[in-house]
Amino acid sequence: MRDTVRAMAHPQVPDSARPSPFRNNLLQGQVALVTGGGTGIGRAIALELAGCGAQIAICGRRPDPLAAVAAEITALGGRCFHKTCDIREPEQIAALVTAIKAELGRIDILVNNAGGQRALMAADMPLTSFEKVVKNNLVGTFAVTQAVAQQAMIPQRSGSIVNIIAQIYRGFPGMAHTGAARAGVDNLTKSLAVEWSPHRIRVNAVAPGIIRTTGTDRYPEELLELARRATPWKRLGAPEEVAHLVTFLASPAADFVNGATYYIDGGAALWGDMFPLPEES
Repeated sequence: MRDTVRAMAHPQVPDSARPSPFRNNLLQGQVALVTGGGTGIGRAIALELAGCGAQIAICGRRPDPLAAVAAEITALGGRCFHKTCDIREPEQIAALVTAIKAELGRIDILVNNAGGQRALMAADMPLTSFEKVVKNNLVGTFAVTQAVAQQAMIPQRSGSIVNIIAQIYRGFPGMAHTGAARAGVDNLTKSLAVEWSPHRIRVNAVAPGIIRTTGTDRYPEELLELARRATPWKRLGAPEEVAHLVTFLASPAADFVNGATYYIDGGAALWGDMFPLPEES
């Protein structure tokens, strides 16, 4: 299955991102839930975890992408359960977790990848827009995490949670709503890592920079070029590279890693300027 997954990599992925550094049976016997698993980074994570032997559950709001990814994994010899779920709705989350346990028996790995936002300047941002993004990216992440912990990981006294946030090292000008929400998830990661240590549940976060996926195709090329120039590595990231990092954190290789946030952005958090300020008038 591993070689086939490599061959299906995104066509714009650099060669260094395609090969997986992990063995096929690294996660054998594990069950992984990936929210937002139908497209982009979520799809890459689901394929990577499946390629390492995990049984996969994916969820999202649109059924067609979920079914397509599930078919990919099944065709490669893996097992994938998929179900629509809006992480802003607690009843849907509870039903999702119950369904996964009934189908796959347990949940060992949770990857909180679902979220959404669009660029808006803070001065012009309606309060409702701010509230919607925080409810989706922060409250929704907590709701899924709590449900999985309560129904699966705490009773089984084991689990690994990886939260996908964003490159917020120096704020997030131009998207203050998602910056605030993702910063909340970053702090939540640290809090839960301590609270849930007695249950042997590890909680970590991954903060991607600009990752080239089908989702970035809707952005102007000049914006993506600005992002590339603002990255010391002088290229955009690949979803497979994020998937490699998530797989490491979810695996026994990271058994003593807890409460950490890993930036995967080619060094952009330390150097680049993607939000040039106008000169004073």
